[in-house]
Amino acid sequence: MLKNITKRFGGGLSLPFLKKRSVPEATLAVDGVDLTIERGQIYGIVGSNGCGKSTLVRIVATLLLPDGGEAKVFGRDVVHEAHLVKRLISRVSVEPSFFKKLSPMENLIFTAQTYGMRRSAATAKILDILDRLSIDGKRARRPLEQMSRGMQQKVAIARAFMTSPILLLLDEPTTGLDPGSKIDVQRFVNEVRDTHDATVLLMSHDMDETASLCDSVAIMSEGKLVAKGSLASVLDQAGNGRPAPDLETAFLRLTGHQIADEERVEQR
Repeated sequence: MLKNITKRFGGGLSLPFLKKRSVPEATLAVDGVDLTIERGQIYGIVGSNGCGKSTLVRIVATLLLPDGGEAKVFGRDVVHEAHLVKRLISRVSVEPSFFKKLSPMENLIFTAQTYGMRRSAATAKILDILDRLSIDGKRARRPLEQMSRGMQQKVAIARAFMTSPILLLLDEPTTGLDPGSKIDVQRFVNEVRDTHDATVLLMSHDMDETASLCDSVAIMSEGKLVAKGSLASVLDQAGNGRPAPDLETAFLRLTGHQIADEERVEQR
């Protein structure tokens, strides 16, 4: 649950000796966001790079403090109960970090042992997850630095599922993946939701993926959610009595611009 969440970056100190200097204004990256996600939902937020969606997901992940408002994950406050929230969530970002000299298997075993899993049980679980993401045992033992960015992203997704999170935060999870790998990931996300009662928050600029995968969607622009609800509801909100035919058209009508299809990390 997010209630009136705001986050600013930049600006300067207001001190007497700085009066003659120009102080840059703070950038309002997240502007009064309200959002409720039901248990078991896959909820998608679409927006251009720089619209604030990565900042929002970092707040939910306890990586950033909001400047205002309230954010809770299954009743736990992300500011005052961050240590408890971290036990409930797992996050996949567009630029995952790994020990690149090690293999996917070694990286995932390290993650599993960090969470107290026995090596034998962890190995079996890792092989099962990687197989479901179309990574065979041979590739699972090659150094990550020898693998494509898309393949590394699939390993990051496998790592997120190792801990069986209640809330899975996916920030541009399929960026860099080929169409077949995207389908593998989407199928696996649905499977995890259905078999483990997980809730998923997806941040994306892929309109087709969001429309096909998510139960509910929101459109974000300049730090605000300009529309939210079921896909049909969002299409209606963009229509003025004539529903938009698809999510991309709804985005264009509601924001006044097309979504930027860029392969870079959001800086806001």
